Amino acid sequence: MSDATPPEQKGTAPVREPIVGVIYNPRSHRNRGKDLDVASRPNVHVAQPQKHEDIAVALKDLAARKIDFLIINGGDGTVRDVLTCGQVVFGDSWPDLAVLPKGKTNALNVDLGAPAGWNLADAIDAYPTARRIKRRPVSISPADGEAEAIPGCGTSMLGFILGGGAFTLGVQAGQDAHKMGAFNSLAVGVTSAWGVLSGVLGRDDNPWRRGTVMQFLLGKDRTPLPHSGIGDPERRSVFLASTLERFPAGMKLFRTGDRGLKLMVLDRPRRRILSLMPVIMAGLVPQWVRRGGFHQVAADNFELTIEEEYILDGEAYPPGKYYITSGPELSFVVP
Repeated sequence: MSDATPPEQKGTAPVREPIVGVIYNPRSHRNRGKDLDVASRPNVHVAQPQKHEDIAVALKDLAARKIDFLIINGGDGTVRDVLTCGQVVFGDSWPDLAVLPKGKTNALNVDLGAPAGWNLADAIDAYPTARRIKRRPVSISPADGEAEAIPGCGTSMLGFILGGGAFTLGVQAGQDAHKMGAFNSLAVGVTSAWGVLSGVLGRDDNPWRRGTVMQFLLGKDRTPLPHSGIGDPERRSVFLASTLERFPAGMKLFRTGDRGLKLMVLDRPRRRILSLMPVIMAGLVPQWVRRGGFHQVAADNFELTIEEEYILDGEAYPPGKYYITSGPELSFVVP
């Protein structure tokens, strides 16, 4: 009698189910207790942190369970908080990630192309065969090293959309848009239109027009970003930095072909430029607009000094001097 392994068993082994960790934000706009039936699965571990400092504790517990897959169930702010605390917990050995579009804004999901209705069960079931998309978040650290750290999370933060000047005003206006029922791309469109109108029709002392004192020093040589000389050379109207490649409402904020960390700055909100914003945001930038103080550059890193609050993924942070670079390479699961 032969002791050979039967053909149907040769080279086969049970496929281990992935160990899945879930950070579930119960306060996110589209959560409110939905999808939690997956918590009954033996390979799924769900945490619902209530405060910033609870996120670090939850992530340490999930790391101790040696998770293969971390699902962030919340909006852009939840992603920022989880990645910020996760860099201390996971270092250079992150699990695969998925982000579910459950917040008021979900810019990362727009970039990744995940379905709007994607839920926890879908993400878990898709894990074995889904695509992996690599992204590096924006990393921002205080240049003086004196910022107050979230317990267990360090002082540097990770996110995907960093901005200041009129962008800060736009986020504040976006909160009003949310109250009126506008979310995601609709909220972006509403606040963008309001900002353009305020800039075109407002006086020079209008908050949308006066700008913010800020300075950009690019690359390891700390080369100053040129100023057009139009308006106060110490002030810029707006800046945005991101590593994303696609944006809500189809906006094209950066030069076509640039990858990684990218920077967009407008020196002075000249009415002629603002009137062309729909065209500019469609990716069609005339040369005279660039000469007039509209900058789009790719930057491996830069130093930012800003005298008013800046925004990282929807939340305001204090003025100061900061070092900005790309964070760790992360692998996002997308069906």
